[in-house]
Amino acid sequence: MTVREPLLHSVPIAELRPTQMTVGYREVEAKRRHWRRIPDAERAAFLGSHMIPVLLGPKKRRYVIDHHHLARALAEEGVEHVLTTVVADLHALDKDAFWVVADHRAWVHPYDPEGVRRGIGDLPKRIGDLADDPFRSLAGELRRAGGFAKDTTPFSEFLWADFLRRRIKRKSVEGDFSAALEEALSLARGKEAGYLPGWCGPLGDA
Repeated sequence: MTVREPLLHSVPIAELRPTQMTVGYREVEAKRRHWRRIPDAERAAFLGSHMIPVLLGPKKRRYVIDHHHLARALAEEGVEHVLTTVVADLHALDKDAFWVVADHRAWVHPYDPEGVRRGIGDLPKRIGDLADDPFRSLAGELRRAGGFAKDTTPFSEFLWADFLRRRIKRKSVEGDFSAALEEALSLARGKEAGYLPGWCGPLGDA
């Protein structure tokens, strides 16, 4: 049997459409630092192994459904094109039907920097227009620190960000990130976080 390879397309980052409203700028900066450490001769291979998954929507626009942070970081580093792979071809749908499908498949996350759900029309049109959510950065650092396990649940780190947003003051995250991370680690071990994807807290009553 012949194994079909995914169809890849080189696309200008400026033409990619986000399916979320925010990223963690601290996360973006970490990815920018990582990119700078990659030797020039290895950058093409890196891009080839970090394809951007997209939906093909109305007017054949490409809507990013993962790796928003990477796309933003690459754009800020002057990279103009990335490889994309089409997860679902929905270009035959009208705009309203497209967003209904995207919403039901958990391919869109229209929540603003305050964690409030907004209308689809409020989604930014360009990767460069994504706003900063410091709690998304805190959630990403919390996972890397072992606060929770990587999980396949869509937008799992945004769920953790929302949990932390309700318990830690934003000025604390922006003023002393290390102290906020310690507080987040303590919260992540508690039973209140037990409903979240990747929770690693204690089992039972102990």
